[in-house]
Amino acid sequence: MAARGGRGQLHHEPADRARPRRQARLLAGEGRGRGDGRAEHRRHPVSGDGIRLLTPDGERVPHPDYPSDAGPEELRALYRDMALARRVDAEGVTLQRQGELGLWPSLLGQEAAQVGSVRALREGDRVFPSYREHAVALGRGVDPLALMRLFRGVDHGAWDPEAHDFHLYTLVIGSQTLHATGYACGMAKDGADAAVIVYFGDGATSQGDVSEAFNFAAVWDAPVVFFCQNNQWAISEPNERQTRVPLHQRAQGFGFPGVRVDGNDVLAVQAVTRAALDHARSGRGPFLIEAFTYRMGAHTTSDDPSRYRDAAEVESWRAKDPLLRLERLLRREGAADDAFFAEVAVAGEALAARVREGVRAMASPAPEEMFDHVYAEAHTGVDRERAAFAAYQAAFAEEG
Repeated sequence: MAARGGRGQLHHEPADRARPRRQARLLAGEGRGRGDGRAEHRRHPVSGDGIRLLTPDGERVPHPDYPSDAGPEELRALYRDMALARRVDAEGVTLQRQGELGLWPSLLGQEAAQVGSVRALREGDRVFPSYREHAVALGRGVDPLALMRLFRGVDHGAWDPEAHDFHLYTLVIGSQTLHATGYACGMAKDGADAAVIVYFGDGATSQGDVSEAFNFAAVWDAPVVFFCQNNQWAISEPNERQTRVPLHQRAQGFGFPGVRVDGNDVLAVQAVTRAALDHARSGRGPFLIEAFTYRMGAHTTSDDPSRYRDAAEVESWRAKDPLLRLERLLRREGAADDAFFAEVAVAGEALAARVREGVRAMASPAPEEMFDHVYAEAHTGVDRERAAFAAYQAAFAEEG
């Protein structure tokens, strides 16, 4: 995402120099110094982490609209899913550092938002991800090695969307919201008793595609749940530089419901997503969920977040760690003991080892394979390009 300044101009100022001045202006109540009321508005953002069913200390909190009846077995399953996803994610970071992957976008800190939401889905519901939804992919049965193949550059996505009801990753910011809306309209016309959920980040909400998807979905009552993982940063741009109102409130302007949920609370995310999907399936149109969470790591492995955000901010969110709070609940309710957590850790290491060995064993594709699967059927233009490229490659071999 291109970073923009307040007047719609590309913002080229290094974030590590701009941030102290921005903080100083906000602390002084100056906003952007325009004197047109915007500063007043910026000083009073809606605070709070949203709907919460589980505190950071591991205590349940009842909610009249979004109840959770998760028992011991389900709680353990939620923890296991988050822990395994975190281990796969850590292995992705390590493999990239070792030169085995070209890039890796870490999900660290967003496990509850992803596991809670994917566990609210029913068979037949359709998922449109962006590119950080590794836990959602695992929840839909996608092999983690298929994810690694994409970021190793072996292929463009090796899983079958039909088999998993989970589409390929979309790296173009926000475009998948339009794909999801169109697909949801088709499902409704087919009379399917199912819904679509589409994932995107806070940065994507600055893209026109997302607003267009909101409007189209509202007008056509499309059965789609817009799931925004607000991880506070669009690469180096903080929320306050992206939007003037909480993201979930945007839904009101388009005529459909929107709620903010504590994105580090897996129980709340699951309950809210389940209700949103029921809303969509019942023919009442779209629903926006803003999962208020935090990206603990870098935007991708090519990013250095220490250049633009404070260590204290990161530490404040570390105290809200989604795995730690669920572990506290499990121990508080006697639903898990040390043996359980040790067993999950062993399973995570075994999974990481399989991923590591699988990645290192991946063969590089032949260069000509880039011409495969461009069209579903043979295409004479592509055939000519393939032949010309093969001749070009062969020329190097002849030269020795």
